[in-house]
Amino acid sequence: MSSNTVAVITTIQSPTPSVRSLCQHLAQEAVPLIVIGDRKGPSAYETDGAELFTLAAQQALPLTLARGLPEGSYSRKNLGYLLAMRRGASCIYETDDDNAPNKQWVLRAETVRAARVEASGWLNVYAHFTPENVWPRGLPLDAIRRPIPSPGPVRDILAPIQQGLADGSPDVDAVWRLAMDRDIRFEQARSICLPPGTWSPFNSQSTWWWPSAYPLMYLPSHCSFRMTDIWRSFIAQRCLWEFAEGLVFHPAEVDQERNAHDLMRDFADEVPGYLQNARIADILESLPLQSGPEHVGDNLLACYEALVSQGILPEKELELVRAWLADIESVTRP
Repeated sequence: MSSNTVAVITTIQSPTPSVRSLCQHLAQEAVPLIVIGDRKGPSAYETDGAELFTLAAQQALPLTLARGLPEGSYSRKNLGYLLAMRRGASCIYETDDDNAPNKQWVLRAETVRAARVEASGWLNVYAHFTPENVWPRGLPLDAIRRPIPSPGPVRDILAPIQQGLADGSPDVDAVWRLAMDRDIRFEQARSICLPPGTWSPFNSQSTWWWPSAYPLMYLPSHCSFRMTDIWRSFIAQRCLWEFAEGLVFHPAEVDQERNAHDLMRDFADEVPGYLQNARIADILESLPLQSGPEHVGDNLLACYEALVSQGILPEKELELVRAWLADIESVTRP
């Protein structure tokens, strides 16, 4: 189990009931919470165990990325990751301000008991945890009914990226929410591992990261709000294939009391994904990356260079990626 876990959220609100519940759980494990604010606030954060970094405090940090990230952007959460790394975090747990831990929430270990799904291509991981017709945000719409193979036996798997599901209002796309929105409760099925060659989006709602995968936490700035963590997840998976068995999904470990959303605005923000997600995976899968965790930074940059060259992201995204990698080197230097 991680001995030095640090939690990270970003918010423009005062502490929500979900955050207060999170802080209670974190306090039992002596886990600090880094809170990244933005232009809209908050100016103070009155809950035990949480440390707020306002926009002014972020801009004063000795980090190159702090001066380049846009304001009013979820990607400012990148600074929280860097602050956690600077504190020597042996695990970083990220979540959102509308997710509260449930009874299944525990500190995770990098080696985890999970069943490997032997498959390739796109999978709807939600189908393993519920018979409901529901799929994760970012899954290509032509893959939502694709059956998921039965996983193999449970065994120990080294998994430097792990995603926990959310009950209540799980992370789904605007198409599902506009057409079928309802409360979803996932089954407490066994955790599963998706091996190299298998694609599934994962989000930033309840996600655990270990040091070999820290560079892969980078959230792009120059894409829509609803795609930043999804496109990150595709890049992270592709790079993960070069040094780990795969990505692990756990049954629901948080309850989401979803913040207010304009669903048609969400839909508009997700259109680039509906049109490009499968293409992005094809571009990334064709890349000749280097094997081994020591090449993770170079591989990350290569992925972004490929997406820029194909017109998925603008050239200015590469400036931020390079600043991110330089800052990681700076904050983790002995």
